[in-house]
Amino acid sequence: MNQLLEEFGVESFLPIVKTLKQWSDRKKWVEEPLFKSYIFVHITPDQYYDVLNISGIVRYITFEGKAAIVPENQILAIKQYLNLEKDTHDIPENFAVGNNIEIIKGSLIGLQGNLIQVQGKQKVKIEIESVGGSVVLTIPKSYLKILT
Repeated sequence: MNQLLEEFGVESFLPIVKTLKQWSDRKKWVEEPLFKSYIFVHITPDQYYDVLNISGIVRYITFEGKAAIVPENQILAIKQYLNLEKDTHDIPENFAVGNNIEIIKGSLIGLQGNLIQVQGKQKVKIEIESVGGSVVLTIPKSYLKILT
């Protein structure tokens, strides 16, 4: 889809993550969108309907009847998250499901959310409210602090 949008002169961004998929006979790392069925476009008002006429584009995400505008800093935060380096040292803080947390390290510093799953000694899944919904991220514990 990115290539098709580029052919129409539309700047687009499709965040991709690698995920380990399990089939009955094997496991395989596959690339898939971070946000299912979403692609971000940077358009002018003149391009609004042109993009909707591209095969495969269904609609814009809207709020109060207008296309949602995602601030550039949120797009940059997503790009930086995708390049996040893994931190491997142990963290003494006791994280538990339901904790309100804040990201204190890395490119997403300052974002707050809720811890929804502990994944071993090093990582947790957090939910952050964004873009009219929520985003679930897997992030090293060392990048977080519990809010009181």
